[in-house]
Amino acid sequence: MSRHTLSVLVENKPGVLARIAGLFSRRGYNIDSLAVGPTEHSEVSRMTIVVNVAESALEQVTKQLNKLVEVIKIVELDGATSVTRELLLVKVRADAQTRGQVLETVQLFRAKVVDVATDAVTIEATGSAEKLEAFLRVLEPFGVRELVQSGMVAISRGGRSITDRTLRPVAVPVPPAVG
Repeated sequence: MSRHTLSVLVENKPGVLARIAGLFSRRGYNIDSLAVGPTEHSEVSRMTIVVNVAESALEQVTKQLNKLVEVIKIVELDGATSVTRELLLVKVRADAQTRGQVLETVQLFRAKVVDVATDAVTIEATGSAEKLEAFLRVLEPFGVRELVQSGMVAISRGGRSITDRTLRPVAVPVPPAVG
């Protein structure tokens, strides 16, 4: 089994996320990371799905995804030819004695403080999963009070866009004429 990152363009419609997640679930595959958001085209959303499966299973899932009407395009992104990032928000204990050390750590990892309280700071960090894991290991002795982490988002390197390559037209409902 190996880790695969899929970039999937889908129609921006209700229920699409559930159908795609269900496809993985029905086959017994766990999604390690899932991020969904709008694209430069308002009628299209982009899903970044990270899954740990065998090559043959990935091929089978990709074929099944392509059969879904709402799926426009699927591209597997290679780590060497793509840029990947995750977002982490973490609330760390930071009293008067430890605040300076916490702030030094924030600078070291090129993170930023987004909220300050008398007994804690909330920090925003972006980067690879490995960078964020290392950041959390360094913060752990101070006391992590709460954390939330996004799924991975990824985009291919270079000037070409996934939408440059045959973006099929999406049917947009036309409102009935009034009058």
